[in-house]
Amino acid sequence: MSHIYAVQMDIPAEIEAAFNRVYDEDHIPLILKVPGVRSARRYRLEHSTRPGMPRYLAIYELDSAAVLESAAWLEAIDLGEWKPKIRPHTTNRIHSTFRQIA
Repeated sequence: MSHIYAVQMDIPAEIEAAFNRVYDEDHIPLILKVPGVRSARRYRLEHSTRPGMPRYLAIYELDSAAVLESAAWLEAIDLGEWKPKIRPHTTNRIHSTFRQIA
Protein backbone atom coordinates (compact mmCIF):
# COMPACT_ATOMS: atom_id res chain seq x y z
CA MET A 1 0.00 0.00 0.00
CA SER A 2 1.31 3.41 -0.86
CA HIS A 3 -1.76 5.65 -0.65
CA ILE A 4 -5.05 6.09 1.10
CA TYR A 5 -8.03 7.89 -0.30
CA ALA A 6 -10.32 9.44 2.31
CA VAL A 7 -13.87 10.48 1.48
CA GLN A 8 -15.90 12.40 4.04
CA MET A 9 -19.55 13.45 3.69
CA ASP A 10 -22.85 14.14 5.33
CA ILE A 11 -26.25 12.72 4.37
CA PRO A 12 -29.75 13.86 5.38
CA ALA A 13 -31.24 11.83 8.24
CA GLU A 14 -34.25 10.74 6.16
CA ILE A 15 -32.09 8.73 3.76
CA GLU A 16 -29.35 7.66 6.18
CA ALA A 17 -30.55 4.04 6.30
CA ALA A 18 -30.53 3.80 2.48
CA PHE A 19 -27.13 5.52 2.39
CA ASN A 20 -25.59 2.93 4.73
CA ARG A 21 -27.23 -0.01 2.93
CA VAL A 22 -26.11 1.13 -0.53
CA TYR A 23 -22.61 2.02 0.68
CA ASP A 24 -22.07 -1.33 2.41
CA GLU A 25 -23.89 -3.71 0.07
CA ASP A 26 -23.42 -2.07 -3.33
CA HIS A 27 -20.83 0.72 -3.55
CA ILE A 28 -17.91 -0.73 -1.56
CA PRO A 29 -18.16 -4.23 -3.13
CA LEU A 30 -17.94 -2.60 -6.58
CA ILE A 31 -14.97 -0.44 -5.57
CA LEU A 32 -13.14 -3.44 -4.10
CA LYS A 33 -13.17 -5.09 -7.56
CA VAL A 34 -11.07 -2.24 -9.00
CA PRO A 35 -7.45 -3.30 -9.59
CA GLY A 36 -5.18 -1.55 -7.09
CA VAL A 37 -7.81 -1.15 -4.36
CA ARG A 38 -6.64 -3.18 -1.37
CA SER A 39 -9.32 -2.45 1.21
CA ALA A 40 -12.15 -0.13 2.21
CA ARG A 41 -13.43 0.78 5.64
CA ARG A 42 -16.17 3.12 6.80
CA TYR A 43 -16.47 5.18 9.95
CA ARG A 44 -19.04 7.45 11.61
CA LEU A 45 -17.83 10.51 13.50
CA GLU A 46 -18.09 10.34 17.27
CA HIS A 47 -16.20 13.50 18.22
CA SER A 48 -14.28 16.31 16.55
CA THR A 49 -12.66 19.52 17.67
CA ARG A 50 -13.60 21.00 14.30
CA PRO A 51 -17.17 22.29 13.91
CA GLY A 52 -18.87 21.10 10.74
CA MET A 53 -16.72 17.99 10.30
CA PRO A 54 -18.55 15.56 7.98
CA ARG A 55 -20.22 12.72 9.87
CA TYR A 56 -19.13 9.84 7.60
CA LEU A 57 -15.65 8.77 6.49
CA ALA A 58 -14.57 6.05 4.05
CA ILE A 59 -10.91 5.10 3.78
CA TYR A 60 -9.66 3.19 0.74
CA GLU A 61 -6.18 1.66 0.73
CA LEU A 62 -4.66 1.92 -2.75
CA ASP A 63 -1.57 0.64 -4.51
CA SER A 64 -1.09 4.14 -5.96
CA ALA A 65 -2.91 7.42 -6.42
CA ALA A 66 -3.22 6.57 -10.12
CA VAL A 67 -5.96 4.06 -9.23
CA LEU A 68 -8.31 7.03 -8.78
CA GLU A 69 -7.84 8.01 -12.43
CA SER A 70 -8.15 4.50 -13.87
CA ALA A 71 -11.00 3.53 -16.18
CA ALA A 72 -12.00 0.78 -13.74
CA TRP A 73 -12.31 3.25 -10.83
CA LEU A 74 -14.21 5.83 -12.89
CA GLU A 75 -16.64 3.13 -14.02
CA ALA A 76 -17.10 1.59 -10.55
CA ILE A 77 -17.94 4.87 -8.80
CA ASP A 78 -20.94 5.33 -11.13
CA LEU A 79 -22.31 1.77 -11.04
CA GLY A 80 -25.21 0.48 -8.99
CA GLU A 81 -27.53 2.58 -6.85
CA TRP A 82 -24.84 5.00 -5.63
CA LYS A 83 -24.89 7.56 -8.44
CA PRO A 84 -28.65 7.88 -9.00
CA LYS A 85 -30.01 7.33 -5.48
CA ILE A 86 -27.35 8.48 -2.99
CA ARG A 87 -24.74 10.81 -4.49
CA PRO A 88 -27.23 13.66 -5.21
CA HIS A 89 -28.08 13.80 -1.49
CA THR A 90 -24.52 13.92 -0.13
CA THR A 91 -23.26 17.23 1.24
CA ASN A 92 -20.14 18.63 2.90
CA ARG A 93 -17.96 16.31 0.81
CA ILE A 94 -14.20 16.22 1.25
CA HIS A 95 -11.92 14.03 -0.89
CA SER A 96 -8.27 13.61 0.16
CA THR A 97 -5.41 11.44 -1.04
CA PHE A 98 -2.50 10.66 1.27
CA ARG A 99 0.85 9.09 0.39
CA GLN A 100 2.40 6.72 2.91
CA ILE A 101 5.62 8.11 4.37
CA ALA A 102 6.54 5.54 7.00
